Amino acid sequence: MSGDDEVPPEAEPEAVTEAVEEPSIEEQLASALAAAESSQKEITYRDAEIDNIRKRHAKDRSDIIRYGSQGLARKLTPLLSDFDRALAAMPAETDEVVLDGVRMIRSSLEAALIGEGARQIDAAGQPFDPNTMEAITTIPPTEEHPAGMVVEVLESGWMLHDRVLRPARVVVTAVE
Repeated sequence: MSGDDEVPPEAEPEAVTEAVEEPSIEEQLASALAAAESSQKEITYRDAEIDNIRKRHAKDRSDIIRYGSQGLARKLTPLLSDFDRALAAMPAETDEVVLDGVRMIRSSLEAALIGEGARQIDAAGQPFDPNTMEAITTIPPTEEHPAGMVVEVLESGWMLHDRVLRPARVVVTAVE
């Protein structure tokens, strides 16, 4: 081998040394302040979330106490109508003691419902309210009964506080 054919020894790669710059104190401070602000926003958000959960829980608890008897009241209100129909259907010769007994039972049931916060919907002679009444039929308006007024209550409606247990079933004058 001649001198020209010699392979030069492998060149040693030079170590690349880059200077790793440390962030300046100002940059570190800015970064820390941004992280602190972000953490503070997160804490504020979580505090508001916890407060909302507490309020929702308190409202749910209040509703359970206030409307806890709703299911039972909804089942008992038709019994009042049943008692009314039974009293109306009793023959004239029915013993007065029996009539008084049925009336007393009906009154006791009504008093128990009222004691739980239920109230009868006052519909007779009132303007028709679709939120608390169900129109079974309509009749033409007259001078005595203007349009949109309840003429007759076919079945009493009941509410528990501000919730409708059973809408009043009514006859309404037609709106022209």
